[in-house]
This record gives sequence, C-alpha cells and structure tokens, in this order.
Amino acid sequence: MTQLKTLSTYDPTLFEGAAEVYAQYRTKYPPAVFDKLTEIFHLNGQGRLLDLGTGPGLIAIPLSTKFQEVVAIDPDAEMLKEAQRQAASVGANNITWLEQGAELINPSLGEFNLATIGRAFHWMERELVLERLYELLVDDGAIALLNTGDNPWISSLPWKQAAVEVVKKWLGEERRTGQRGQGIRKPVDPPHEVVIANSKFARQEVYEVPFEKSWTVSSYLGYLYTTAFSLKIFYGDKTEAFEADIKEALLAVEPSGHFTEELTATIQVIWKH
Repeated sequence: MTQLKTLSTYDPTLFEGAAEVYAQYRTKYPPAVFDKLTEIFHLNGQGRLLDLGTGPGLIAIPLSTKFQEVVAIDPDAEMLKEAQRQAASVGANNITWLEQGAELINPSLGEFNLATIGRAFHWMERELVLERLYELLVDDGAIALLNTGDNPWISSLPWKQAAVEVVKKWLGEERRTGQRGQGIRKPVDPPHEVVIANSKFARQEVYEVPFEKSWTVSSYLGYLYTTAFSLKIFYGDKTEAFEADIKEALLAVEPSGHFTEELTATIQVIWKH
C-alpha cells in the first residue's frame, strides 16, 4: 500500500476504532445496486474503476469482478487494512489500495471509466474532487454516488427514533462528528446536486433501488458504532450503560428484538458529457 500525504483538513478521528465494525455492521449495498451499475455502464470486466472514500471496500470489492483494475482510496489507514482483509477473504486481487485524501488524486493514477463514492462525498472538498475527477475520467466516463438511504436522523421509524434519542441523551442534542465526539455535524450546504450542476460535468441522473434490511438489537448497536455520530470510543467506561439504554429503548418499541425496514438505495450518476 502506498503511503501518501492527506489534507491537513482531514480529521483522523472521524471513524476512529470503527473499521472492523464498519465492515461487519454498516448497511451493505444490495446486489441489485451493482446489477444496476452493470446495466447503466455496460460493465464487462474491462476498464478501470476509481473508488474514493472506500472505507473497508464496500463498493470496491463487489465491483472488482466488473473491472480489469480497481484503485481504491481512503485517508484512514485502519479502514484500508480492514479492506485488504476483506478483499483477501474473497480473492479480490485486482485492487490497489492507496492511503490519501480524495482531494489529492492526480493524473499519475491514469484514466478511469468510472469513479464511485459511497456515503463519503459530504466529507470531501466536493468542488475540488469534481474538478480532479473530470480530468481523470475517459470521455464517456462518469461518477456514481451511492447511498443506502438508512440515515436514522431523518427516519420516521419509531425504533430508529428511539435509538437516536438515546444517543442524544448520552452525547447531547446536536449530532456529533469528529474530534473524538466534540465536533458538531454541519448541514451539507449547498446540496450535492447544486455543487454538481456548477461543475464541468454535463448532466446528472438518480436511479433508485428498493431493498429490505433486517436488524437485531446487537446488530443495530453495531451499526451505531460505525457512525461518525456514535463511535464506541465516545462512551468510554460508560459503554455498558449506553448499550443497556439502547437495548431497553429498542425492546420497548419492538419486544421481539427484530426490526425490518424498507430502504431505497440511490445511485446518483454524474456524466462527463
């Protein structure tokens, strides 16, 4: 793995200690999302993919069979180590892992047919990333922003609302982000659509993929520990008490301890031309 400098604005505590649970408990993109990408871009095992903010490889690894070569980039060394473990477990050996910020991509990486970003674009200097991606994509290339649509902060599901209320009880009303729990999440402003419309890219289109997701008390607690607003390190020696609160709140809503939700994954395609 090549070690490259990242931007000074990157907060290395953003997902501190979360790499392993992220790979295990973060909502996975359903196979239908990758089928849709294959359909949209006529993927056939050729060409090159650039995956930015790859984390533990939740996009790069499933798509590695659809390309000749994949370059996956993330500024978090622990996430990349976990990604390499996950890739090795399924024999995905055509992926190059680079530790750096997405803002530092440059022509030395070569040209790409497609760039993907999953649930990470809001962490980036978006205008700069778009500018640099434009130069790296082939003429008929595109970017695909992927999202699983499972944000508990905007969910109307009672059990998700109950979990968020427990997080607020422990960490305060404002949504935490970075700085080991001391940072406050700021709204994504302007929205992605506006930033994209103001870039060199010609057009954008959103595709939707509905899917169902099931949870248990323990797996949803694991999910909370994958989020920048509720990392396990935030709770310190009070972790057991926090977990007891989460369990009590979830079971009060659904005594069976089993939760199902209907989600809509989105693929926001940004075409170069």
